[in-house]
Amino acid sequence: MLKMEEWLLIRDLYSQGFSISKIARQTGYARETVRKYLNKKTVPEPQKRPGRKSKLDPYKPYILEKLNEGPYTASRLYREIKEMGFDGGKTIVKDLVREVRPKQGVSAILRYETKPGVQAQVDWGELGTIEVDGKL
Repeated sequence: MLKMEEWLLIRDLYSQGFSISKIARQTGYARETVRKYLNKKTVPEPQKRPGRKSKLDPYKPYILEKLNEGPYTASRLYREIKEMGFDGGKTIVKDLVREVRPKQGVSAILRYETKPGVQAQVDWGELGTIEVDGKL
């Protein structure tokens, strides 16, 4: 589909007296495309394509129910729905499970604590250099 600027360019060139063939050569579009957009009276708007049906659609409620019950693996769910008549692949099941499962984040801070007197920490960057027995 053409953008609004391209549609306006085609209409402008046509109103200047250019032929459809010359407009097609100048813009790089096929003559049929130029003719189609010249016949349109309004700006072309993008149209939504209908979504494709998935082989997994009939089994999604079952998979979601099982995932809510407990920690099921994608391989186990694949085996179960295969016994129910699913004829798709394992990858589509893995993709759905990965999408549905909540994301587990790693905590940003890992605290490491010891009893008093067991460990000491020093930030040497603030002190600069220290000389001990004539050595840095």
